[in-house]
Amino acid sequence: MAIYLHHDDLPDGIELGREIAIDTETMGLNPHRDRLCLVQLSSGDGDAHLVKMAHPLQPAPNLAAVLANPAATKLFHFARFDLAALAQSVGPIKGPIYCTKIASRLCRTYTDRHGLKDLCAELIGVEISKQQQSSDWGADTLSDAQQKYAASDVLYLHRLRAMLDEMLVREGRADIARACFEFLPVRAGMDLGGFADLDIFHH
Repeated sequence: MAIYLHHDDLPDGIELGREIAIDTETMGLNPHRDRLCLVQLSSGDGDAHLVKMAHPLQPAPNLAAVLANPAATKLFHFARFDLAALAQSVGPIKGPIYCTKIASRLCRTYTDRHGLKDLCAELIGVEISKQQQSSDWGADTLSDAQQKYAASDVLYLHRLRAMLDEMLVREGRADIARACFEFLPVRAGMDLGGFADLDIFHH
């Protein structure tokens, strides 16, 4: 595993392929209040690229181009939050979306444990630590522990997708999963538009 920490933007010339695992670290869970601090990316090759966002925020054209590439599938765990954070601070996300949390909720109905740590342990036999989850991601310098934690959030998403896809097909829920993934950008946009706590489908 190699971890590459970049400041302000991805370097020119990085090729991340047609399926990119993406995660974000922010100062909190309110995208209107809490700034985006870090964006993690992996092409599934065992390497993770960490982009430490400038503060005050500055344009990141190379990162924005990756997000806007319609030919690349973007893999997330809890895509709803990451899509809102990225759209708010970097730019629009285009192309197919896949969310391992939604996939898990649709096919692993025998459990209520759908966190990334739980998926990694059960499906691919990998133990990851969530100890740094609530650490200060806005710090000028990220610790080695923070960098390793951030990398672990994207390094295993490709393998998890493969396992979850098999389960979705087995349980006859691949089509509903695909429909949920297609709706995610709308759901993230609704969160940014003030509908985060309103269930419009409720009676």
